[in-house]
Amino acid sequence: MTAKLDQECINTLRFLSVDMVQKAKSGHPGLPLGAASMAYVLWTRGLRFNPRNPHWADRDRFVLSAGHGSALLYALLHLTGYDLSLDEIKQFRQWGSKAPGHPERGYTPGVETTTGPLGQGLANAVGMAIAEAQLAARYNRPEFDVIDHATYALVSDGDLMEGVAAEAASLAGHLKLGKLTCLYDDNRVTLAAGTDIAFSEDRSLRFEAYGWHTLAVADGNDLAMIDAALRAARAETARPSLILVRTHIGYGSPNKHDSFAAHGSPLGADEVRLTKQNLGWPTEPPFLIPESALAHFREAVERGAHDEAAWNARMAHYAHAFPDLAEELGRSLRGELAPGWDADIPVFPADAKGIATRVASGQVMNAIAPRLPMLTGGSADLDPSTHTALEGFGDFNPPAGANTDTQGSDGGGWSYAGRNLHFGVREHAMGAIVNGMAVHGGVIPYGSTFLIFSDYMRPPIRLAALMGLHVVHVFTHDSIAVGEDGPTHQPVEQLAALRAIPNLIVIRPGDANETAVAWRVALETRDRPVLLVLSRQDLPTLDRRRYTAAGGLRRGAYLLSDAADGKPELILIASGSEVALIVAAAERLQKAGVSVRLVSMPSWELFDAQSQAYRDSVLPPSITARLAVEAGVSQGWHRYVGDRGDVLGVDRFGASAPGPVMLREYGFSVENVYQRALALVEKMEENP
Repeated sequence: MTAKLDQECINTLRFLSVDMVQKAKSGHPGLPLGAASMAYVLWTRGLRFNPRNPHWADRDRFVLSAGHGSALLYALLHLTGYDLSLDEIKQFRQWGSKAPGHPERGYTPGVETTTGPLGQGLANAVGMAIAEAQLAARYNRPEFDVIDHATYALVSDGDLMEGVAAEAASLAGHLKLGKLTCLYDDNRVTLAAGTDIAFSEDRSLRFEAYGWHTLAVADGNDLAMIDAALRAARAETARPSLILVRTHIGYGSPNKHDSFAAHGSPLGADEVRLTKQNLGWPTEPPFLIPESALAHFREAVERGAHDEAAWNARMAHYAHAFPDLAEELGRSLRGELAPGWDADIPVFPADAKGIATRVASGQVMNAIAPRLPMLTGGSADLDPSTHTALEGFGDFNPPAGANTDTQGSDGGGWSYAGRNLHFGVREHAMGAIVNGMAVHGGVIPYGSTFLIFSDYMRPPIRLAALMGLHVVHVFTHDSIAVGEDGPTHQPVEQLAALRAIPNLIVIRPGDANETAVAWRVALETRDRPVLLVLSRQDLPTLDRRRYTAAGGLRRGAYLLSDAADGKPELILIASGSEVALIVAAAERLQKAGVSVRLVSMPSWELFDAQSQAYRDSVLPPSITARLAVEAGVSQGWHRYVGDRGDVLGVDRFGASAPGPVMLREYGFSVENVYQRALALVEKMEENP
């Protein structure tokens, strides 16, 4: 290896990126020009991967958290031999291209996670490092390190400004994730300004305070210094590492070097030509790849194949020595549920008093956990309230010291094998971290908090839906029935807001048995996230000898009961805690001579996915007297009740009072449902 070849390779990265942006007339050339050197060193001297098998389980993970620099990543992927052709990168940011504007998981081979919203990628990387540490602790044995890889992220000034990055970095330092390294592109320029205008803190001291190992590289083009810093980071096993690399945005551009003008717009044809001349690169043709540079990058193919082959051989020996563990690990890495995983899910007996669905959920989780080692997760400091602790399965933490305060532990001790994650009061990071765990693979992660605080998590929930990740969120305290905590803690608009996210399944079960089925759906649904929305208060457990089996939840909405003659004049529809309310109201309506159909609708998304024939069988178009009852905003319900139907919802903020008082004052009483239903029937009789 010569310095000349190194420089040729770095400039190849730079100008493939610049040419992509220029041809697209859109993009971010500044980061690739400045960060190419550190990316080159990492990808050719440190990162372990196999371009011909992007899904190799024990590869190192690389996250471009500064996703606006996507052209640099695409250049790396093409040059190192991934299935991303030169023709594809020439279509950067165009319709149908494998090189979209920001990296998208599932579109481009080698892209680990979807990034662009700043800070998310760093937090995803923390989740990947957690998953690696947990799987390694659970499955590695002496002389058999079958899970042993690192996680790297390239982060920007903007990433480090975001609150989600601060939350995630704080937790990573606490957890001592020694296999996590962040390369900080310290170019001191954002899209709109220099960082001096808004970001003047000492970033190194900040991360040291989080418990990170920090290193500084004074010159972002000094390959030896970058290499030495990466080696030092790999040698540090007790702390995550932040390498602050002083770079220059738009490096080499005569008129845009160190300028925010190089951040988010093409350089322009003249400036591209001048930059190439300045760095000794041919001005023509565009997308030039010297044969010597390509040959050097493509060494990654043989190197990756060798590394994966060595791992496969190690796995074969491991399987011989520990067949049961190997089978379990293989199944987990493939994302397969263990045979009989659901054998112990309880069936809840009919009970007029019943239990809160959050409590039922906790019982279901603990019934599943022994048979499903992939299930792992936790809460943002609320597991006593969300009932999401996996009892006896340990806490994911560095081993507790002699004077460590372990109150709140879930049993089983502190270790990296622990399946209970304590996110602290870090809801935003929790959402992004479980996304990172999901994209890593080998685990089914869950997070939990109160429904109201899902607002803090909306960005990672949206990204999980965009990526189609197998993530479960358990949201409790789901309505104004929260009571005395008042409107700050009473979700009103959150259900509607979450239902608006494409490719997301929201399930609000009506009793304990619906909750059990909801967990089955959540764990069997591999191609999108599932949110379980659960009650704080006790709900009656319906007598399923009288009402239809709870398995109807799988179809999103189903008949609980129907008019005696199968010809109802009124349909009552509800989700969650309001199912018991419409059941009680129906009894009174029937006594008044009104024939009623009861429909439980725990999930709009599951219902909308059914055939038109099924949907019409539940909600016959001929029956227009329909009343939907849900303790949230009425927005969206008219698609099910129609223009002639009615919705009993909550279209204003809550108040501070005991839960039963809140429900009564907001109209969620048998009497009010009865009266509104009667009014509907009378209206239909007057105007058939």
